[in-house]
Amino acid sequence: MFVIIGALLGAILGGTIAKRRGGKRLDILQYVGVYAMIFAMLGLFVTLIIHRMAL
Repeated sequence: MFVIIGALLGAILGGTIAKRRGGKRLDILQYVGVYAMIFAMLGLFVTLIIHRMAL
């Protein structure tokens, strides 16, 4: 759940940052992909920490 939410938030954030900087379509797509991966990894770590604390 946190991974999906993180990926979606990262994609939205990356797209808005690239648009504000005046990027073209491929620039925006690259930012969307990279930010989605970074935020998905953060969500994965949050999920792992929560799971470990529950045990």
